[in-house]
Amino acid sequence: MKTIEVVAAVIMDGNKVFATQRGYGEFKDGWEFPGGKMEKGESPEEALRREIREELATEIAVGELLETVQYDYPDFHLTLHCYRCSVVSGRLTLLEHEAARWLTADQLLSVDWLPADLDLVRHLQQSLQSEC
Repeated sequence: MKTIEVVAAVIMDGNKVFATQRGYGEFKDGWEFPGGKMEKGESPEEALRREIREELATEIAVGELLETVQYDYPDFHLTLHCYRCSVVSGRLTLLEHEAARWLTADQLLSVDWLPADLDLVRHLQQSLQSEC
């Protein structure tokens, strides 16, 4: 089975999390944390900063690694490195996604997340609810 390694930005603003809806590909319309594939020689942090510039025209600060998700889709194995991030500059302009939302802990499960993201979403929800 093919393995795909990607990075995802869990962009936070206070108690809200930024979620994006895919506008292309096999998982079109599914909700995810923005990000993408690492290029050869890139660190996960460099890849995230590049991907967010390309997808959202925004500069981010990459913080702590929240979780590395291992998930088997029918056609490939996904390794997903998820980092807590914050906006440094820019306006989160959708260049590749259909839609985006800032979600509170109570709203996190109101969108149709891609399967690989669900465990992290539940973990974030519990973490955010305990902070309130």
